[in-house]
Amino acid sequence: MYVGLISDTHGVFSEPFRKFFDPVDVIWHAGDWGGDAAFAESIAEFKPVVGVHGNCDGSGIRYMYPATQLLKLQGIKVLMTHIGGSPGHYYSVAKSLIEEHRPDIFICGHSHILKVMRDPDYDMLYINPGAAGLQGWQLMRTALRFKIEEGEVKEMEVFEIPKNSTTFAG
Repeated sequence: MYVGLISDTHGVFSEPFRKFFDPVDVIWHAGDWGGDAAFAESIAEFKPVVGVHGNCDGSGIRYMYPATQLLKLQGIKVLMTHIGGSPGHYYSVAKSLIEEHRPDIFICGHSHILKVMRDPDYDMLYINPGAAGLQGWQLMRTALRFKIEEGEVKEMEVFEIPKNSTTFAG
C-alpha cells in the first residue's frame, strides 16, 4: 500500500501536493481540513481518503470523518487523531488511546511541525506530517508519502514547499 499523509490543509490542497500524491493509493488526512464538506470531497475525488476531523473543522467535516481512526492493515496497527502531542508530551486523550490500542504507528497533526521518530516508550513510530495549508506559523508546507509492505513502513519521502511561495499557493 502506498500512502500519502497530509494534515492541516486549512482549505488548501494545491497542485504541487496533488502531483506529489499522484502515485499513492490512498491519502490519509490527520485533520484540520478547513473549508467545507465540498473541499474534503474534492480530495476524495482525487484519491480515496481515510481521515479524522480536527479542532478547526466544522460540522460537515465532522460528519464525514471521526475524531479517531484505528486501522489494521498488512500486520500493522495505525492510530490516527488530530491533536496528539509528541513523544514524551502526549495530550491526555491521545495518551489514553495509545495505551488502550498499542499501535505500531501513531499519526497526528495539529502542531504544524513535521516530525517522524521512533517512540521507545510505546515501541511505535510517531508521525506528524506538518501542515500543508497556508494558515499557521510554519515556514514550509509539508506532506509525506510512504509504502507499507510486509508489516513495515518503507521509502518514506518528505515533500515541502515554502509557505510564502506565490507560485504554489491555492
